[in-house]
Amino acid sequence: MGDTHAGTGSLAGTDLPLALGQSSERGTSRLGGGVAQSKAVRFGSLDPAVLTLIKQSALPLTATMTLAACVLARGQPWSLQCWALALVTFVISARIFSPLKLRNQDRFAYRAIRSAPRIALEWSCVAAMLWFLKIAFHLDVVHRDVFIGWIAATPLALLLIDSISAPVSRRLAASRAAEERHVIIGANDVGLELARRIEQSEGRGRFVGFLDSRSAARLPDIADRALTASCSVRDFADYVRRNSITRVYLALPLSTAPRIQELLKELRDTTASVYFVPNLFAFDLVQARCVEIDGMPAFSICDSPLHGMDALWKRTFDVALAMIMLLLLWPALLAVAAAIKISSPGPVLFKQRRYGLNGEEILVYKFRSMTVCEDGTVVAQARKHDRRVTPVGGFLRRTSMDELPQIFNVLEGKMSFVGPRPHAVAHNEEYRKLICGYMIRHKVRPGITGWAQVNGLRGETSTVDKMRLRVQYDLDYLENWSLRLDLHIIARTALGFLRDTNAY
Repeated sequence: MGDTHAGTGSLAGTDLPLALGQSSERGTSRLGGGVAQSKAVRFGSLDPAVLTLIKQSALPLTATMTLAACVLARGQPWSLQCWALALVTFVISARIFSPLKLRNQDRFAYRAIRSAPRIALEWSCVAAMLWFLKIAFHLDVVHRDVFIGWIAATPLALLLIDSISAPVSRRLAASRAAEERHVIIGANDVGLELARRIEQSEGRGRFVGFLDSRSAARLPDIADRALTASCSVRDFADYVRRNSITRVYLALPLSTAPRIQELLKELRDTTASVYFVPNLFAFDLVQARCVEIDGMPAFSICDSPLHGMDALWKRTFDVALAMIMLLLLWPALLAVAAAIKISSPGPVLFKQRRYGLNGEEILVYKFRSMTVCEDGTVVAQARKHDRRVTPVGGFLRRTSMDELPQIFNVLEGKMSFVGPRPHAVAHNEEYRKLICGYMIRHKVRPGITGWAQVNGLRGETSTVDKMRLRVQYDLDYLENWSLRLDLHIIARTALGFLRDTNAY
């Protein structure tokens, strides 16, 4: 059989779903054949059972064990009511706590520092729910001092377990790892990256080597990894049987759909599990993930990072911070409004149309800092020594106080405290034609401050290259979003706003 190209370029070929779904001669007796209708794909994990149990149960169990330790340390008997409290704690914690990241190779101290904010936030939610149940139903299961001590001690216990979980899980999974043997069909960029990840994953077994239909002269240098080249379709199945391979990964481009169909047919005569690894990395990915649509898998190539609980956490954080800032800053807001009204004619607030979430137009509020309120098809950006800036407006712009009314935009749900800065509609229409991916920045709510701004890209964008760099920072924010990153940006904004020389 002739050689088949297995490069990693563009994912050409749209006939793979049909080809993979067609019935083979061995599968014609199955109900439904190869038709996609009424079939479903389950989403799961390749982790061994022991690792899955640790990931899902270690932190909830730690919370309940800490409760038991606090009760016994106080000398209080462990009653049936204590068992009930422990069970409720375990159930609530299991729903709120994030699974442990057992593949994390970070050092103990660094892992603890990274995990502390997440653990504190998640345990605060669990504690708040337990406290609500205690007050609402007048439950005095444990002594007040025991309850408070438990609430205070649990985050430390959770942090300790989170930090030591990775090395412990590696030891527990070591015995099972020897039972699994893997091969990768396709010695290309995707196959090499897959091999690297298999080798660094505990409990995933032993990687035996690569198989490829191309000749050795056409294959890339794969260092010291085993490689069997010039294989026919039947050779692949024979190799799997002879070497007791338990898992076969197909790292082949979609353009080789007929070859993949032949492979699947031959591999049905083995006991190996077969996995197809598509080359999604050929695309420019933004928040790539695998999702389920009523049992049908789909890969997101460009998506928002804010779905499910992540969206709820960010919105809760925004609303809470907005309320706190209004309570603290309302005298300053009134003073600034009075100063603007007295110093120059015109409205106190400047309202401008900008693009918000999903590109929808929103009205953004700012304290008026100029003598004009432009919101047309052409909007001139503020420049250094701009004569349109009022004396009070110059101070407001340098200190970013002109942005404070956007707290109300946050409460409306139109903006967030952290996100890509919204641009005037006129600027959006100009730059979306010049910068590829410009509109992707609208996959999240615009922010009062952002990743680009704290990295020095605030103020006038006099060239397309400056705007392109700002957009790159915005897309980097979307790709790496977390509440920890939001807190980092807010801290840098608070520390650096007085030193910002680009605000004018």
